[in-house]
Formats: sequence, C-alpha cells, structure tokens
Amino acid sequence: MSREVLEKTLQLATAAFGLVAALAWNDAIQTLFTQLFGEAADITAKFLYALIVTGVVVFATIRLARLQERVAAQEEQEN
Repeated sequence: MSREVLEKTLQLATAAFGLVAALAWNDAIQTLFTQLFGEAADITAKFLYALIVTGVVVFATIRLARLQERVAAQEEQEN
C-alpha cells in the first residue's frame, strides 16, 4: 500500500470516527437542552443549540487554521 493511499485512508477513518463522536455529542447536548428548556420550548432550544454549536465550530476552525499557518511558517523557516 503506497504512502498516499495510507494517508488518505487514515484521513477518512479519522473523519468517520469524528462523525460518530459528533453524533453522540449532538444527541447528548440536544437532550440537555430539552431538559433545561423543556419540550414546550423545543424550537427555541434547537435554535439556541444551533447558534452555540455554530459559534464553537467557527471558533475551533479559526484556531486550527491559525495553528496550521504557524506550523507551515515554522517548516518553511527550517527549510
């Protein structure tokens, strides 16, 4: 198996495991919001949940992009 195929397989497996973990957390957090806000406020709770998750994802994505830029800059300086 070539190195490129192995790297892509690892990326796909990591993404799949990440999706499973995200789905588990999604269910847990939705249950928490239902407990906190009750069934009557279900639509409000879902929108609040969506806004919070979106904020966390945007924050994490920006931080990861900055980390990637720093690593790339360090690698460039080393070469």
